[in-house]
Amino acid sequence: MTRTQVHQQIQLGSVAPRFDALLAADGKRYSIDSLADADVLVVVFISNGCPTVRGYGERLKALQADYQDAHVSVIAVNANNPHLSPADTYEEMVSRADEAGYNFPYLQDASGELARSLGAVSTPHAFVFDRARRLRYRGGIDDSRNPAKVSRSDLREAVVELLENDKVTVPETQPFGCAIVW
Repeated sequence: MTRTQVHQQIQLGSVAPRFDALLAADGKRYSIDSLADADVLVVVFISNGCPTVRGYGERLKALQADYQDAHVSVIAVNANNPHLSPADTYEEMVSRADEAGYNFPYLQDASGELARSLGAVSTPHAFVFDRARRLRYRGGIDDSRNPAKVSRSDLREAVVELLENDKVTVPETQPFGCAIVW
């Protein structure tokens, strides 16, 4: 049986938790320090089997491509327990990243420690950190699973506002999708 565990969410304005040497689908290991060049760091929890996440791959790739020159780095993190969610093994992550053509690192948070420290509850669930690695936005990517019905691109708007005027008008929205499998 799988259960959703609710953890205290990191408070807006808090410094990002440290993480070290998380293995990514590209075979490299990433830490918070290895992403130090990013002026804006976008951390999005995703998974392989969630149908909602599958609808967001292209939007995340577009966000990375559109703002890479502005020193925005998107990283995706899978915190699902692969023993309880076989679609989320490291091998399946590598396959999914290749199939989807991700232009950002896709990290495995095997212990779930990063997800718990941020209070991530679903896939997708996004967190945006500024240059000082203070949390400036958390929540959903946008307001619809269906790209044709999106009326508000919350994550993209938060990134743009942070780049343009160092403030985010709507710093928190409600994420939706699949529960993280602990």
